[in-house]
Amino acid sequence: MYFLTGWPRRLLCPLKSEEEPFHVQPSSQRFYFAVLSETQLSVWFSRPSVLIVSYIESAKASSQFGFYQQAEWKQDDSMIAVAAANGYILLFDVVGGGEDKYLYEPVYSKGRRGVKVTPGYKEEQCAPALSLEMKRPIDLEAPITSMQSLQEDLLVSTADGYLHILHWDGVSNGRKAISLCSVPFSLDLQSARGGLCLDLKGVYIRDMTYCVTLDGFAVVLDDGRLGFITPLANRITADQLQGVWAADVTDGTCVAVNNKYRLVTFGCASGSVLVYSIDTTTGSMQLSHKLELTPKHYPDVCNKTGAVKLIRWSPDYSVAMVTWECGGLSLWSVFGAHLICTLGEDFAYRSDGTKKDPINISSMCWGAEGYHLWVITSREEAELVENMEEAPPQTQQAGILQFNFIKSALTVNPCTSNQEQVLLHGEDRLYLTCGDPTQLSSGSSESPHPHNLPHGGEGSPTHHPSPNSTLLGYKHWHVVQIHSTYLESNWPIRFAAIDTAGQCIAVAGRRGFAHYCMSTRKWKLFGNITQEQNMTVTGGLVWWNGFVVVACYNFIDRQEELRLYLRSSNLDNTFSSVTKLHSDTLLLNVFRDMIILFRADCTICLYSMERRHDGPNPSASVELLQEVSMSRYIPHPALVVSVTLTSVRTETGITLKAPQQACMADSIILNLAGQLIMLQRDRSGPQLQEKVPLPFCPPVVLAQYVENVWTTCRSNRKKRHLLEALWLSCGEAGMKVWLPLFPRDHRKPHSFLSRRIMLPFHINIYPLAVLFEDALVLGASNETVVYDSLHNTFLSLEGLFPYCTVERTSQIYLHHILRQLLVRNLGEQALLLAQSCAALPYFPHVMELMVHVVLEEEATSREPIPDPLLPTVAKFITEFPLFLQTIVHCARKTEFALWNYLFAAVGNPKDLFEECLMAQDLDTAASYLIILQNMEVPAVSRQHATLLFNTALEQGKWDLCRHMIRFLKAIGSGEMETPPPTPTTQEPSSTGGFEFFRNRSISLSPSADSIAAGKFNLQKTFSMPSGPSAKGWSKDSDCAENMYIDMMLRRHARHLLEHVRLKELGCFSAQLDFELIGWLCHERTRVARVDDFVMALKCLHKDFLWPFPVTPAGSISSPFKNGHRRTGVQHLLKSQSADSLLNSDMDTAPPQAVARNSNHTWLDGLGALGPTEPTEMDTALSHGGPQTQEAFLSPLTNKTEECSIGSATDLTETSSMVDGDWTMVDENFSALSLTHSELEHISMELANKGPHKSQVQLRYLLHVFMEAGCLEWCVVIGLILREATVIKQVVNFLDSPEVPHETVQSVRSGLLGVDAWASTDCLGYKPFLNMIRPQLQKLIETSVEQIQPEAFLPGSSNSKLAEPQPGGPSAEDSRGPALLGLALPLEPPGGLGTEDGGVPEEQEEQAVDEGVYDCTLS
Repeated sequence: MYFLTGWPRRLLCPLKSEEEPFHVQPSSQRFYFAVLSETQLSVWFSRPSVLIVSYIESAKASSQFGFYQQAEWKQDDSMIAVAAANGYILLFDVVGGGEDKYLYEPVYSKGRRGVKVTPGYKEEQCAPALSLEMKRPIDLEAPITSMQSLQEDLLVSTADGYLHILHWDGVSNGRKAISLCSVPFSLDLQSARGGLCLDLKGVYIRDMTYCVTLDGFAVVLDDGRLGFITPLANRITADQLQGVWAADVTDGTCVAVNNKYRLVTFGCASGSVLVYSIDTTTGSMQLSHKLELTPKHYPDVCNKTGAVKLIRWSPDYSVAMVTWECGGLSLWSVFGAHLICTLGEDFAYRSDGTKKDPINISSMCWGAEGYHLWVITSREEAELVENMEEAPPQTQQAGILQFNFIKSALTVNPCTSNQEQVLLHGEDRLYLTCGDPTQLSSGSSESPHPHNLPHGGEGSPTHHPSPNSTLLGYKHWHVVQIHSTYLESNWPIRFAAIDTAGQCIAVAGRRGFAHYCMSTRKWKLFGNITQEQNMTVTGGLVWWNGFVVVACYNFIDRQEELRLYLRSSNLDNTFSSVTKLHSDTLLLNVFRDMIILFRADCTICLYSMERRHDGPNPSASVELLQEVSMSRYIPHPALVVSVTLTSVRTETGITLKAPQQACMADSIILNLAGQLIMLQRDRSGPQLQEKVPLPFCPPVVLAQYVENVWTTCRSNRKKRHLLEALWLSCGEAGMKVWLPLFPRDHRKPHSFLSRRIMLPFHINIYPLAVLFEDALVLGASNETVVYDSLHNTFLSLEGLFPYCTVERTSQIYLHHILRQLLVRNLGEQALLLAQSCAALPYFPHVMELMVHVVLEEEATSREPIPDPLLPTVAKFITEFPLFLQTIVHCARKTEFALWNYLFAAVGNPKDLFEECLMAQDLDTAASYLIILQNMEVPAVSRQHATLLFNTALEQGKWDLCRHMIRFLKAIGSGEMETPPPTPTTQEPSSTGGFEFFRNRSISLSPSADSIAAGKFNLQKTFSMPSGPSAKGWSKDSDCAENMYIDMMLRRHARHLLEHVRLKELGCFSAQLDFELIGWLCHERTRVARVDDFVMALKCLHKDFLWPFPVTPAGSISSPFKNGHRRTGVQHLLKSQSADSLLNSDMDTAPPQAVARNSNHTWLDGLGALGPTEPTEMDTALSHGGPQTQEAFLSPLTNKTEECSIGSATDLTETSSMVDGDWTMVDENFSALSLTHSELEHISMELANKGPHKSQVQLRYLLHVFMEAGCLEWCVVIGLILREATVIKQVVNFLDSPEVPHETVQSVRSGLLGVDAWASTDCLGYKPFLNMIRPQLQKLIETSVEQIQPEAFLPGSSNSKLAEPQPGGPSAEDSRGPALLGLALPLEPPGGLGTEDGGVPEEQEEQAVDEGVYDCTLS
């Protein structure tokens, strides 16, 4: 409502004086402030805040009258009365200053000229020069305790128990004195007829205030009793006064009244403020509520504040400021919502934690429109501050502080459009929560109701974007500076309004108004300054359909008017529509195309508006529809806080026969001094004439203690509960919602069921706007920033006070409403409401909050709960699919001690875990494992974790698998986060994952596990350096858990290979660091066999999205046929490598280089690996055939049989032609002479290839299977890649005596099967099969006799499975080429992940960055 901003300002007094001010009193309009010191009366102006005149009493007069004590202004600001200590009333005339009329004038810069304006305009922006003239003093012969100004009289109470009624002119002898003893006091006016009920002998009035709307005086007697004195006649006379007193209160200290809400507030010595209302029937004082600091929020200070010293209501009566004897300030809303307190947090503590002394206040008052609080600190404070800051030598600190406030537009202009946006205004700027304008159009596309059209730019700011558009999560304010030209002459700003789209703002000051457009960021002011100065806005302003609707007073015609100004045209009366009104307008609001006015004669007027396009500019016509007199129900027109037209009524829309009536203006809602009154249309009589609006029924009271009301004119059939509800803000009591209850499925409603229900709920913020469809409340709160650590600011204002900012806040309220409905056994209504909101992004959070709040209350209750709500809430949540997540998330955010109570209501966590598995919700199931681990024995946790692990493996949830492995290990070890011990031995193969490529260094180490007699002796294994990923899964033979996990991993790998899911197998290996090569070695003769080559080939095509090859028409005459490669293409391909590693120099590199650089790049660490005996290498190379040439193989080129065969670890980084980098091709093709058929062949080869990522993955798998010696799979992958070299080498190795006869038979029959299938179903494979026909023929004709293996072995020391020789080289040095002579252009780890991103992104990036690796294995 009101928010503190910035630092307070200190006002400097230009006059030297030894006296400190101690009292400040504002004039009725708060433009002038009377400041008292002991012998000095000063008058200050509000804007600029400067001293105008000061009257200093002479020493002689001062000794006669005594020191000044308090002051009071006459209602028209023409006189000041000052009470002196010796019982004198001193009356001063405030006189305008003749020719020197202006004390201060604005000075403009050279480029800016002063505005030529009408006479009298200058007065508004300059401080007038005034003078004070003292009149004859009045001696009351007793110390004066308090004064109160009335219209023509001055009421003074003295310490001898008398009330003096003085005339302001002071000349006439109409002075009367009334003894307090003669005023009858009683508990109420009905019992007052029995005579005097209270003994007032020797008692006087300590403090008193007049309340206009109650027509009486609130008084505090010197014995602490509280009373209210009412004059029974128009004039105040002794026999016409009647008093009531409050029972059981004897510690009153001060009093203030709230005229708008008819409340009387008394400060007490206990530190609390008692707020009373006067019962209209009996006249007794009823305690409404208390304003007090609670131990919950202020445990240190709530009982140490001392007595209440001062209470000051803001000018609009929406907030009260309180200060205590011990100091400090605190702000409350009218019905007790606490907004600010300076006794805690950064106000009370410095940044180093030391406590500050609270600021001690001797007097305070609000400035114009509540933008400032003028505070005079006590003498000690003033001296302290004086020592802190070095004042200029000519000035004296006046000890006046000005606190700056910004306030909600709802305080004075509670129109409907202001209720869906948070709009705050300070004295010179506006704060908006219109959100990010760039999101406006996107946020409103899904809205079902017609008003939610996307904002169409500058030309159409009248569309209504969805309320959920941008108000959520956008924390910044949009601050709009009010135009300085308008502000100079029309300060203070009284009204502000924003349209429903949040794009147009209008403000009205003392005269005229101005408006601002967010899209153009421009203000529009009256072009004719006379028109601006000849009107003043009286009843507020509101936006409608591109028009500003203004209720104003015309000074020229002396007439109240209703005007509509078009936003898009110039601001001028010629573009306005004017309607004459009969009486002053107090309030204005709009509902659809209707205006509702509340006038000073207590009449409500309804007007219809119509937008017309009959001229060059749109115009509006206004027509009076209906007048409703409320004078019978409203005692004083100033008591009406807000007036609203709404479609809300007691019967819901379903019961109406005509559905269109659901959105009609059916009811008037009035906030009458906090009492919410509703007038509905009377449908009981005849309804024949359709054009005549229906009359209204007598009013019904809906609620008490209401500060704000929210309703909307939109409709949405999906969210009827929220949009047809009425939302109330009730101060300390929180919020209330008047919710409609609908029968389900359009059934007939129960006769006993009421059609609406009022539900209260508490929220933690002060509500300023309600987003109906989003089930959100928006607000604002004060935040503080401490700057006392800056240099020399420890004792300055910056050190005394933190810097105050205003933060946007929001809160969900849906869980409160659902809970209230469930408490009242309205579960069906709760279900309807929840289902309508289930699409909200924070709906799961709503469910969690509901469970959490109920659980905390019931599980921690000390008393047994006869009818617990938690089972009902649990049953309610099961209606929604997020039931399982809600329960587990709530449990994990709750203390372990409450889990038993929770799961007793919602079900066994084991059952819930199984439900998660059945629903395939593995992440939620993993959360339940944490619950089970804490509530069950380890065996149960292991059993359920194994279930989840297997399911996660099957679904490829690799992150979850890693967590589950860690979890299972932790169950075994008993320590959740302890990493497994570093292994001493390695598995016989590498991790097989992408880390193999990422680290790009290879160490070859023998393993005892793989030394077994009769095993196939062809594999070389790669073992990883023990990095963070590799050492996690190293097998520890002592750990049963590791063996258990390994068993499950191997079982899953077997399952994948059996079902030919190679892509998943690769992902599984890479993601979980599974040692694929070692496992394949073990499974070579079992599951790693291929039974059906054709089926496996088809599976690979499908799995890797690899196209089946097609045969071009001219393939028979292709120049590439039979492997004869043209020199030009070969030159192009070779030129891609800057330095080919496939030359003979590298083969003879000394092996000692490896020992020196064991952990270099692939280039260094692998290029240096050569055979120990070059002749053996030559033997191996000779198997490639006589036409072997050196060529770099990239994914672009055709892989034919002339691929080079080099060292097993020959890999290099080269310039890549991957990912569309065709520049090199373009440059080189100009130098090549390729025929059309050659180009066609190249294009066909490219068309027959699958995605680059799949190619990388297949080559990697080929490498893995080759390492493991799984020759059948090598053949299948060689076929799909159409690599003749692979087939050739596999056929050569089949001659080895170590290869089982079954493998030879399998490869032979498999290739024959593929050939038969290709001949009938896939002719695209025929050219390739023709190319490898010699190998196939050789395979068929192979004799049974074995070829000596020594011809293939470079040396016994290089074999992984050979016995290490004594004194031989170390494992690091004993590297040699592997036996399988295969040229593999291996790409960097482009990912074995599935298409949905199963592989980390960094690996895909490396595929682009690191180029192409050429890997040749021999």
